[in-house]
Amino acid sequence: MFSPLADRMRPTTLEDMVGQSHLLSPGKPLYNMIESGEIPNLIFYGPSGVGKTTLASIIASRTNRKLHRLNATTASTSDIRDMVAELDTLAASNGILLYLDEIQYFNKKQQQSLLEHIENGAITLIASTTENPYFYIYNAILSRSNVFEFRPVSAEEIRPAVERAMAFLAQEKGCEITAENGVVEHIAGAAGGDVRKALNMTEAAVLSTLYTDGKKVLTMETVTTLSGKSAMRYDRDGDSHYNILSAFQKSMRGSDPDAALHYLARLLEAGDLPSVCRRLMVCACEDVGLAYPMIIPIVKGAVDAALQVGLPEARIPLADAVILVCTSPKSNSGICAIDDAMADIQNGKNGDIPAHLKDAHYSGAKELGHGLTYQYPHAFPNHYIPQQYLPDELKDRVYYRPCENKNEQAAKTYWDAVKSKKKE
Repeated sequence: MFSPLADRMRPTTLEDMVGQSHLLSPGKPLYNMIESGEIPNLIFYGPSGVGKTTLASIIASRTNRKLHRLNATTASTSDIRDMVAELDTLAASNGILLYLDEIQYFNKKQQQSLLEHIENGAITLIASTTENPYFYIYNAILSRSNVFEFRPVSAEEIRPAVERAMAFLAQEKGCEITAENGVVEHIAGAAGGDVRKALNMTEAAVLSTLYTDGKKVLTMETVTTLSGKSAMRYDRDGDSHYNILSAFQKSMRGSDPDAALHYLARLLEAGDLPSVCRRLMVCACEDVGLAYPMIIPIVKGAVDAALQVGLPEARIPLADAVILVCTSPKSNSGICAIDDAMADIQNGKNGDIPAHLKDAHYSGAKELGHGLTYQYPHAFPNHYIPQQYLPDELKDRVYYRPCENKNEQAAKTYWDAVKSKKKE
């Protein structure tokens, strides 16, 4: 049976692993735990192909406990019962080390079935997940575990793994394997931080390269064809989706067009046109807002054009809109004002509408005293007359506070002048 290269040359020591230096450098907490040989319950969180399973295997080799491996996508409660049945037997006299891959696929009942045993130490749990554990893992499991986040491996860190893979395959096949300039770098970069993908791409390149004078020379043409699109991490229902969108909007809010265009490109490469359009509209209203109100119909026009023409042409009006949002003055006075107003409503601060503002367009309104003292602003100079609009209990509440930009300050100056005249 064919075994993938990533499994055949899986590292067996911490020194052979690539990436995760923030966890596995000497002196780091996880490194010290492993070196001590006393392993608490662990949860490894991060994208695929970055070393979670490899590290669990290395930890397992350093313990005297019986190792059980389960994958939550296929395991059942009966598998857990069978494992628990081994406790206090000669087969597991020192307890059990359970490596549970993709724990997010275990339901609450299945996760709860482990609680008693990981709490008393009979089972040491090492669980891995590609999803945010704080969303998918039962709180009681989380409170009994140490969570470590694994990060995508940089292309620079992947390069040595690709070179080792070529040497490993050369030894397996008994031939020389070399590569044109730039091939190793291309594989490392195209893997998108996934070491497993880089190794599998290397193996595919070797298998698809013919012998020339008894050796194989990997060409840029071959690896470019095999790699296709960059292995960008993107899952519309997972962390990658929300992380990229968050970075996209925060880059626009932070007035960095280069970063915003980078994240726009990642979203468009993934074909996620709806999310781009939605975040652009939100950012125009939330982050530029009253500093440049005309940006809202402009961005709406760009979004409409993008949705009408579709990809790849949609990238053009969207790029224009992103750059405009980034380079426009910013104001969050609108969102702050409505959020404060909604907070009052949600906290029960409503109050009765002043009688002079109530509807008076029906018979009997006058008898109720509705609308009797209302003054029509357009009948006064500058279309303004002071009168109370908020309910009595909120009459002094201020929601809108102009930001320091030309548009809002101009409006503030105008209304300050108009209102001050009425006070004279």
